[in-house]
Amino acid sequence: MPKLNWFISLITCAGISSISLPVRGQAVLPYIPKLDSEKLELQGLQLIQEAAQLSRFQQYDLALPRAQLATQLAPGNYNVWYVVGSIYLQQQKVDESIKVLKKAESLAPDQEAILFELGSAYFQKGDYQLAKEKLEATLEIADDAPDALFTLGNTYFKLSELDKAIESYEKAYAIEKEFWPALNNVGLVEYEQGDRQEAMKSWQAVIKVDGKQAEPQLALAVALFTEGQVAKGIELGKAALKLDNNYGKIKFLEDNLWGKRLIEDTRKFFNDPQMKELVSNASEDKDDQVSPGNESGLP
Repeated sequence: MPKLNWFISLITCAGISSISLPVRGQAVLPYIPKLDSEKLELQGLQLIQEAAQLSRFQQYDLALPRAQLATQLAPGNYNVWYVVGSIYLQQQKVDESIKVLKKAESLAPDQEAILFELGSAYFQKGDYQLAKEKLEATLEIADDAPDALFTLGNTYFKLSELDKAIESYEKAYAIEKEFWPALNNVGLVEYEQGDRQEAMKSWQAVIKVDGKQAEPQLALAVALFTEGQVAKGIELGKAALKLDNNYGKIKFLEDNLWGKRLIEDTRKFFNDPQMKELVSNASEDKDDQVSPGNESGLP
């Protein structure tokens, strides 16, 4: 018993004799300091800035953990969810991106950047109708955004709304005269409409804007070849593939929205003996290579 009295005396001398001892069986909880929500949110915003900076340099493995932590520190801030969704989209994790971007949209339904990113995600998913809705909503808020106009043009193209696609591309190009992909895609649509001459004019105009791009040169080469200007088409086609031999792959062209009519003519062009070797070198996948005699335009 003397040891017990000494222990009680020590507590009293320390001035803490009034503390209550835990009831038998009750867990002793650690002390948890009160959290400052403003400071936490500030830390979250600092993290999201770091994540955004890292993502600009395509360091997504470093950016994503910071951005995910920021959603816990500042869950009510739409920017943190937007950045996470954008990183997922850059990593081709489309479903994850859509889920997170919808959270951002719920916090800021009229934020055009979120709507645009959602539209882009739905486009990548192949849900073109939803992509159309989000991109049109984007342009109701910011009607002078060339990226949104261009992506909407691509969406109209996929939905076979060809006149609307051309209109959207032309608006994008009118806003930004160096935005050659918009004018290039006008040519892609015109070719699918059967207006080869207008398509050729569009691609010639692109080449004047930027003569170092492979796509308009190859498209024009195919059109020239199809028109019977074989030597000129072959010369231009070789120059295009030297700029970027990825355009020697049919799958790559399809991914870049080359339509059925242009793909069929491109297969014939690639099957020319003068083009076969270049195309063979460009094609790493056997499925992309053009087999001898295959001039039907079928895969």
